[in-house]
Amino acid sequence: MEITILGSGTSTGIPMVGCTCPVCRSSDPRDRRSRASLLIAHNGHKILVDTSTDLRTQMLRQQVDRIDGVLFTHAHADHINGIDDLRGFHFLHRRLVPCFGTEATLARLQAGFRYVFVRDEGATHPPLLEPVEIDGPFELFGLRIIPVPLEHGTGSSCGYRIGTFAYLTDCSAIPPASEHLLHGVHTVVIDGLRWSPHPFHFNIDAAIAAARTIGAIRIILTHLTHEVSHADGARLPAGVEFAWDGMHFGVDPEQAPLSRD
Repeated sequence: MEITILGSGTSTGIPMVGCTCPVCRSSDPRDRRSRASLLIAHNGHKILVDTSTDLRTQMLRQQVDRIDGVLFTHAHADHINGIDDLRGFHFLHRRLVPCFGTEATLARLQAGFRYVFVRDEGATHPPLLEPVEIDGPFELFGLRIIPVPLEHGTGSSCGYRIGTFAYLTDCSAIPPASEHLLHGVHTVVIDGLRWSPHPFHFNIDAAIAAARTIGAIRIILTHLTHEVSHADGARLPAGVEFAWDGMHFGVDPEQAPLSRD
């Protein structure tokens, strides 16, 4: 299974509009961060995690020619507002794509983007996505996908575990029951917003501590702000690194057995 970090930035993107800080003016291409999203490739299928505000640019940059499924983590603007950019794939392939999310996430998507799911009388564009509500593990293209409930400040989001890999963006805590779901994870991409604390996101130290609690061996920090320079990776402990747009790596889709504790 191949993983590509499509976007590694926070909701403003980096550079941030109007900002002249050193990170926003950096010449390091890894400091240019589009809004957070992920691509999973397995057995000829491509699964998108979130429709980032920067989706069109991300698809063109990575030369993605199809999307077979979409996993939504939550319905905040930076994770869903690129949903209309899926139209290009529909024009090419003429098929509904299944999208997965919690009841609350799908309700907000269908309220805000009705035309993506339903063709009203007189409308010219066909629906793009078929909503599938999730409340536990499910199978998709031969992969067992485990939704992982997360705390996101006063709200919530949904991470995903596939085999030895987990994607945990936009979170400030991992509930004890979700720690059990993550037992045996080797590689985790986790929200590590910035060095200083934030009420709705892990900061870097808290993200590392949470990832170590679940036993992750490789920890990749994403959803980064302009407080964080990629060069600051030299400050990170062994086994921890910053994500960057276009980062690509392979992971094992076979899942280690869950703990019986």
